Amino acid sequence: MLTHSLLLSWTLINCPEKTQCSFNPFFFHDHVFRFECCLQKQRNLLTRQTQAEMVEPITVEYVELGELSSPKIDKYQKVSIIPLVFLIFYEVSGGPFGVEDSVQAAGPLLALLGFLLVPFIWSIPEALITAELGTMFPENGGYVVWVSSALGPYWGFQQGWMKWLSGVIDNALYPVLFLDYLKSAIPVLEGGLPRTIAVLVLTLALTYMSYRGLTIVGWVAILLGVFSLLPFIFMGIVAIPKLKPSRWLVADLGYIDWGLYLNTLFWNLNYWDSVSTLAGEVENPSKTLPKALFYAVILVVFGYFFPLLIGTGAIPLDRQLWTDGYFSDIAKMLGGVWLLTWIQAAAALSNMGMFLAEMSSDSFQLEGMASRGMLPELFAKRSRYGTPLVGILFSASGVLLLSWLSFQEIVAAENFLYCFGMIMEFIAFVKLRIDHPAESRPFKIPVGTAGAILMCIPPTLLILVVLAFASLKVMVISMAAAIVGLVLEPCLRYSEKKRWFKFSMNADLHDFHSPYQ
Repeated sequence: MLTHSLLLSWTLINCPEKTQCSFNPFFFHDHVFRFECCLQKQRNLLTRQTQAEMVEPITVEYVELGELSSPKIDKYQKVSIIPLVFLIFYEVSGGPFGVEDSVQAAGPLLALLGFLLVPFIWSIPEALITAELGTMFPENGGYVVWVSSALGPYWGFQQGWMKWLSGVIDNALYPVLFLDYLKSAIPVLEGGLPRTIAVLVLTLALTYMSYRGLTIVGWVAILLGVFSLLPFIFMGIVAIPKLKPSRWLVADLGYIDWGLYLNTLFWNLNYWDSVSTLAGEVENPSKTLPKALFYAVILVVFGYFFPLLIGTGAIPLDRQLWTDGYFSDIAKMLGGVWLLTWIQAAAALSNMGMFLAEMSSDSFQLEGMASRGMLPELFAKRSRYGTPLVGILFSASGVLLLSWLSFQEIVAAENFLYCFGMIMEFIAFVKLRIDHPAESRPFKIPVGTAGAILMCIPPTLLILVVLAFASLKVMVISMAAAIVGLVLEPCLRYSEKKRWFKFSMNADLHDFHSPYQ
């Protein structure tokens, strides 16, 4: 009897057809025969599994664009913490190149205070929210997935459209900054056909580097980051005898360009959430992502504040000279031609790093949206280097189309679109806390629902102020771009219904709404 009981227990646990066995009225009379039957089925199952494992290739290859199968994105090399820190650094900052307008707009005191205090109002809350939601949804797509899970797939698409467009506009800035820093050494690049050709060649070269792989981009970012920050440390050492602290306190409150000042601060201190679109490429994201964001915040704030402290304290103030590229002139005044050359080279390479980081973020965002059925399946296809080729080509095309805009126009336009996206992120963050409090969050900000709401109030107020100072031209262009997104999503759903494009939803991805099956 004991033997019979043991056989019965084993069979009910391991039998592939245990439902039929447990409810069969004749089971207890012939359990030995059924035990042997189930054991044979187990042997057959193990044999088939073993044969399948023997047939499956050991090496993993990426499918080329146009092949039928999808790449096995979970088996190639992931990004570790140090490359990720510098990828975030370049997505947000890349160094002090571009902060000069803050001094022109408001003077040394407000410029220094802005880059010291605004991180507590904006950068730290945004980085914390990115860490929580990025580890809650560790996949490519990032903020698109957050908004989709909280507000539904339609608004997730709108989030993706506005943030992608904002990122493309942002990326159009870096060839402009690159040439602004080189035009003093190569005057022919100041305008005309040579400048246009230079923008085209630079964009194509950097796009190809993005195509070659995210791991390469991460390690290139480390080298570029170190090279870009070192000259400012040397500049600080050279400037010590010339520093006059009284220059840091200069403030002309009667002459402040608040629009330029706020746009410069906001542009230089945002995009912390961009790394979320690469979460699926990160090694152990639940631990790596929060740590990388923490270290990147420190690196970014230091990379802004220290050069401003040196530049405004060592050189007599002429606010009109503080435009993008002015750090090169300061370097020449403090250290001579050798330091000028180093700063110009650092600026050029820094803009390369920012372009690569932003291009990676934008293209992987499109790949993540395609994996959730928001975009045609071809956006999810990867090259043999594991990069989303179609997303890279679309992002690069947008950069080329927008590269004719001026520095101030680019900053204002991308900030306006970015603000709309951030408002939806804050709403999604709070709503997910309310609707799904027990959902797994490997990193959770140690505040309750009320604390989460309070944490979003200061950055939301800053967003409203930035929007209020936007020019009419920027408002019209940005609103028109937003309307395109509202119409584009139904058009894509219609094309899916008519089968003009193939859409597919990755069943392994977690979503509370299960969109676009």
